[in-house]
Amino acid sequence: MFFSKIAIVLSVAASAFALPANLEAHKQKRAGVLTVQDYSQFQVSDGVAGNALAEVQAKFPIDENDLANVDPNDLAIIQAARKTAESAETDTGGFNDAIEAASGSAADALSVGKIKNKVLKLKLEVLGLQIDQAINGKDNSAKIKEETTKLNKNVSTDKASAGKTSQSVDFSGDDSP
Repeated sequence: MFFSKIAIVLSVAASAFALPANLEAHKQKRAGVLTVQDYSQFQVSDGVAGNALAEVQAKFPIDENDLANVDPNDLAIIQAARKTAESAETDTGGFNDAIEAASGSAADALSVGKIKNKVLKLKLEVLGLQIDQAINGKDNSAKIKEETTKLNKNVSTDKASAGKTSQSVDFSGDDSP
């Protein structure tokens, strides 16, 4: 009986000593992993089709198993990058204009690049909504479902085009929050 009481006391004491280390590790985990970049640095439209989702995840390495602990600055960067990716699609000088002005294989490569850009935009939209929900408790379920459906459709289109040349646009934008 005496040994079990000592074991309990020692166990509690060890836990108390370990607590500050665990808190420090938790604080370090919240540190941001993303930096503000120009669109040309985080775009995924160059190269070939077929692996756009993995390319996006490599450019935005967020731990999707621990969204409640994503740094708020990373969330702001994700949200701003999503807006920039959307602008690269629809604004003057973006994919829509470039595809309209091109023809033949150049237009085809830009169309493939536009799909990869849509994967970028939609993955960042879903990720941003999920992080916002995890951090702020906001119910984004309906919007997450809607955007995930669009994301899955574009991921499928990208995979169906695997190996085809993909071209980005020379778009000046950054992910500044």
